[in-house]
Amino acid sequence: MKLHRTVLLLVLSLIPAGMLSAGEVIPLPTFSSYEIPGTQNPAARAAWLDYLDVAALAAGLSLASYLAIKKRSRRGLFLLTIVSLAWFGFWRKGCICPIGAIQNVTLAACDSSYVVPLPAVAFFVLPLVFTLFFGRTFCAAVCPLGAVQELAAVCPARTPVWLDHALGLLAYVYLGAAVLFTVTGTAFVICRYDPFVGLFRLSAGANMLILGGCFLIVGAFVGRPYCRYLCPYGAILGLLSKVSKWHVKIPPDRCIRCRLCEDACPYGAIRQPTVTLTVAKRGSARRRLAALLLLLPVLIGLGAVLGRYMEVPLARLHPTVRLAEHVRRDESGQTLQPGRENENLINEIEAFRGTGRAVEDLYREASELTATFGVAGAWFGAWVGLVIGVKLIHLSIRRRRTDYEPDRAGCVSCGRCFWYCPEEQALWKDEG
Repeated sequence: MKLHRTVLLLVLSLIPAGMLSAGEVIPLPTFSSYEIPGTQNPAARAAWLDYLDVAALAAGLSLASYLAIKKRSRRGLFLLTIVSLAWFGFWRKGCICPIGAIQNVTLAACDSSYVVPLPAVAFFVLPLVFTLFFGRTFCAAVCPLGAVQELAAVCPARTPVWLDHALGLLAYVYLGAAVLFTVTGTAFVICRYDPFVGLFRLSAGANMLILGGCFLIVGAFVGRPYCRYLCPYGAILGLLSKVSKWHVKIPPDRCIRCRLCEDACPYGAIRQPTVTLTVAKRGSARRRLAALLLLLPVLIGLGAVLGRYMEVPLARLHPTVRLAEHVRRDESGQTLQPGRENENLINEIEAFRGTGRAVEDLYREASELTATFGVAGAWFGAWVGLVIGVKLIHLSIRRRRTDYEPDRAGCVSCGRCFWYCPEEQALWKDEG
C-alpha cells in the first residue's frame, strides 16, 4: 500500500498550481505580431457541464472497476462500453479527452504562463489513479476510443507475439514525439491526428475520416489496434497497471487449463504457465540479461546522437521554421507559381509581409527554434533508445507462472475471458 500512496503522490505532484485555474486548452501561435480578432463562436459551454462530465467519468471508472474486479461481468462491461461511447464519444464528441490532455499537462509543466482548466486536469489524473488501484478499467469500458474499437472487434485474430511486441513500442515513441512537439510549440499532434474524434464529430476532413475508417476495418480483425500500438495514454496506463493494487484475474483456484481464455483474448494478454529450465539454459539467460544491461546505455547514447542530427527535419515541422524557409526562397527570387498546391504557402508569405515584421527577426527566431529542436531531438532519441533497451531487457527476464495469468500491462480488463471460461460459467450457475 505504501508503494501505491507514493506513486499517487508523485502523480499529483506533477500538476503545477497554475493548472488548477481555468484557461485556454490550445496555445495561440506566436510567429507574428498579428492581433487575434474577437471570437465569433457561440458562448462557451457552462462550467457546470464540464464538471458533470468529470462526475460521469468518476462514476464510469467506479462502475467499470466494480464490474471487472468484483462482479466479473462481461455483460455489464459491454453495456457500459455502449453508454460511454454514446456519452463521451458522440454526445461530448471526444472532448475532454485524457489522451489529448497529455499535451496540456506537458505544456503547463514547461510554461508557467499556460494554464489548464481544472476539468482537463481531472480527466488526465482520474484514470491514472484508478489504474493504479484497479488496473486498466478505464480502457475496459470508459474510454470512447477503446469503446468504438471494442465494438468493432467482431472477428479478431491473435497477432504473432513477436509482431505484437514490436508494434507495442510505437505507443512509447508516439508519446515521446507528442511531448517533443508540445514542448517546442509545434502542434498538439495527438489531437490533430486522432483517428476517431472526426467520426464522433462527423465533421472531420476526408483524410481523417478515411484514417478512422481504416482503423475500424483493421480493428475488426486485430483487437484494438490504436489502443495497443499507438495510444500514448495507454502506454502510461500500462506501466501503472503493472503495480496496480487489484487486477482482473483468471478465475481463481479453479483453473482447469482449458486454454479457452487464451483463445478468447484478442489482445494477446494471457500468459501461459512456464516450464522449468535446465541449468544450462538458466546460465544462458543470465548472460543474455547481463549483455542487454550493458547495451542499454549504448542504445540511449546512440539514440541521443541520432536525435541530435535530426534537428533540421524536425524543425521543419514547426510553422515558424517552415515559414522562414518559404520567405527565404521568395526573397531569393524563387517565386511560387500560383496554383492550388501553392495557395496556402503564398497566403502565409503575404500574411507575414502584412505584419511589417523584419525578415531578419523571422530568420533569427527560426534559427533559435532549430537549435531548440537539436536539444529536444537528442532527448527524444535517448527516449527511443531507452524504450527499445528496456523492452529487450523485459523480454529477457523470465517470470515463473504456475497458471494462466493476464499480462497486467496489456490486459484492458474487457472481461472476454469471463464469457469463455467454463469454470466461470459454472460458478455463475451455482450462485444463480
